[in-house]
Amino acid sequence: MKSWSAAFVGGLMAATALASSGALGATPRDTVVMAKQIDDIISLDPGESFEFSGSEAVGNIYDKLLTFDLANVSDIRGQLAETWSVSDDGTTYSFKIRKGIKFHSGNPVTAKDAAWSFQRAVIMDKQPAFILSQFGFTKDNVKERIQAVDDDTLVIRTDKAYAPTFFFYCLTASVASVVDSKLAMQHEKNGDLANEWLRTNSAASGAYKLRRWEPKESYTLEANEAYWDGAPRNRRVVVRNVGEAASQRLLLEKGDVDFARNLEKDQIVGISGNKDLKTTQGVKGSLFYISLNQKNEQLRKPEVIEAIKYLIDYKGIEENLLKGRYQVHQAFLPKGFMGASEAAPYKLDIARAKDLLAKAGLGNGFQVTMDVRNISPYTDVAQAIQGSFAQAGIRLELIPGDGKQTLTKYRARNHDIYIGEWGPDYQDPHTNAQTFAMNPDNSDEGKTKTLAWRNAWDIPEMTKATEAAVVERDAGKRAQIYKDLQAQHQKVSPFAIMFQQIEVAAHRANVDGLVIGPSFDNNYYKNIVKK
Repeated sequence: MKSWSAAFVGGLMAATALASSGALGATPRDTVVMAKQIDDIISLDPGESFEFSGSEAVGNIYDKLLTFDLANVSDIRGQLAETWSVSDDGTTYSFKIRKGIKFHSGNPVTAKDAAWSFQRAVIMDKQPAFILSQFGFTKDNVKERIQAVDDDTLVIRTDKAYAPTFFFYCLTASVASVVDSKLAMQHEKNGDLANEWLRTNSAASGAYKLRRWEPKESYTLEANEAYWDGAPRNRRVVVRNVGEAASQRLLLEKGDVDFARNLEKDQIVGISGNKDLKTTQGVKGSLFYISLNQKNEQLRKPEVIEAIKYLIDYKGIEENLLKGRYQVHQAFLPKGFMGASEAAPYKLDIARAKDLLAKAGLGNGFQVTMDVRNISPYTDVAQAIQGSFAQAGIRLELIPGDGKQTLTKYRARNHDIYIGEWGPDYQDPHTNAQTFAMNPDNSDEGKTKTLAWRNAWDIPEMTKATEAAVVERDAGKRAQIYKDLQAQHQKVSPFAIMFQQIEVAAHRANVDGLVIGPSFDNNYYKNIVKK
């Protein structure tokens, strides 16, 4: 368990001394403290952040043009945009910015800030940039195609007509957060568009201000009391990096934290009889999967790919390791998405896997590595897979690392097998179809670095089918395309998609109001209150 910095501990002790007496536990009345696994955070710049924990923080700091009803994701709503429209030919989108909204700096939020934010994301070309650049925006044309007509009006021209909801959902992603351009550009260095500064600072208009981020240790958010949509019901939120579920439970039971965000099956069962503790949960779009790098000659064999899918004890892992937190799901679209498939054709079948390995000329098995984030449940699931692989002669070596280490290696295509999670960037099926079933350029220099690309899976025909789905305006036809894609993907892809997440947050009984949304950047702190 990581220790808090001396400065932070001092601040917390002072705040505790000022808190009203009689509260159960050690956290101040006006401060929400969470224990959570946040070692995956690489950056808090919305133009760069692309990890679960970082995007959750960004979602509480920044506003976007659009959002949606968390209880009904088909209901797209305005956030900074008051109204919006699309031209008859489906290529020009106009947005009117709400008047009177200010950034934390006091600068007014304008259409010029929104245009600059989107242009910046495309020009920087970091991991999440493809969410915007897929509409034909490039470093050379983005300033022409995304423009502020005046302080209140933003106009965006795409390269062709898309399903309008697809474009709108992309604007609900973290990369579409609106940044205070004036403040940010005061911190630009060597043409980096303030990327270095924004990794650890914020220039936002959201419900919280970023006050401190210590990598692999904690981050602290302070409430924006002047927030246009109502001030948060707490003064600050502190999220501590606590890797072990058992440590999170202990801290929660002692009252040293208000929330434990990563309890496992045993811990959730263990606290069920404690009247001082409760749980809040929500079904997420996050998928737990393993993937096979097609640069590996053995993992490239179709029989090996299929055999590995029969060497995972899906039901056993769910029941014994993940019950209450994940459910078996084997298609790339999560339940609840348009066109999602609930077909689960694979189960543990050692004999069938052995036959397939023999057909691949690997009847005696082979040795391979898997990169594993060194926290639960990744290590637990990886060890279970290691055991079932061994029954068919596959000698699986687990290579542990923290979230940043394993992700960096994965993004460089230097792994054999990777185990991890993927969460949708927005609530349209293209978000997962694109990443699991598209790879327009399989070279190491490829610009669209989807999960298919990370695993060097060259799929020109499937890429074309996925591209066709996103411009289909008939919802029924579009849904069927995705169902067909998932069926093909399950059979031939180097992905074994295993589970869909049910996120559970355990908390003190006197604390409530955490919103667990469908995606990782829809977990909101604003309404958390201590009673």
